[in-house]
Amino acid sequence: MRDPRASILEKDLFSKNNDGVRPFNPNKLPKTPQESPLFQRFWEISMNQSIVHHKGKLWHFSKEERQHLLLAVGAFSIAIAFMSVGGIFNLLSGDIIAGVLEMLVYTPIFIFAIAPAFVLHEIGHKIVAKYYGCWAEFRADPKGLQTGILISAILGFIFMAPGAVMVAGMVSKKQNGHIAIAGPLVNLCLFLLGIPLGIVLFVLMGITEPLSPLTISGLSLKGVGYQMVFYWLSVNAFLGLFNMIPWGPLDGLKIKGWSEEYFWLTIGIFALLVFLTIFSGYTMGTILLISEMLSP
Repeated sequence: MRDPRASILEKDLFSKNNDGVRPFNPNKLPKTPQESPLFQRFWEISMNQSIVHHKGKLWHFSKEERQHLLLAVGAFSIAIAFMSVGGIFNLLSGDIIAGVLEMLVYTPIFIFAIAPAFVLHEIGHKIVAKYYGCWAEFRADPKGLQTGILISAILGFIFMAPGAVMVAGMVSKKQNGHIAIAGPLVNLCLFLLGIPLGIVLFVLMGITEPLSPLTISGLSLKGVGYQMVFYWLSVNAFLGLFNMIPWGPLDGLKIKGWSEEYFWLTIGIFALLVFLTIFSGYTMGTILLISEMLSP
């Protein structure tokens, strides 16, 4: 069987073209708008944009990249809103007014926690890739976003492939490992940053125990503050652990291919953070204890 990539270098005797060379154009745009997926048509985003190398600072985002980031965050927000009420069927089967109120309260909390964890994770990949001289920009996956919103609306939990940073350039296995591990390390830094900031917030708001944003008497600002810290830590710990899975396009496979030692060290750290934060509650308990000791 002939490798289709060979037509880039040599003629194909069975080609119907006069010159015997089959055209190869990875940047070909759809012929009509109807050929593009729904999100692409709505946002006027093409997944087949020509790669244009640019010079400038590491912190540089093209117009196309900003659109894709906004699209991913917007889709995440919709999915989060459905997740906050357990899905649309759960919302319709109960008290709709109470469900909508719960959605209005919890959705900003989830967005506060998830959006920075996701966006800064991808930016971490981008900056390190550009540092090594590569072209690197985030591209959303419209099908992944649509599927994620559908799953959240029906089942009430988020499972979404929002997209990834596309990298073009020649890098070594070590450099590729550095690019991959940058994302999880960003989540680790955000997790560690959330601990002292959470302590300060708890001291200022006088939070001394686990609280819910919605109580019998109404909205609790202390509850909102507590949940913001909890989900900030939980999301960064879980996102870091999930991306360390050595499978498919996830970061773990590239990191493991570069260094077994750094792979096991990193995945071990995130597994511990997930256990301490989500399953045992030790992290939040420690923050409450320290903030209570520092309170006047």
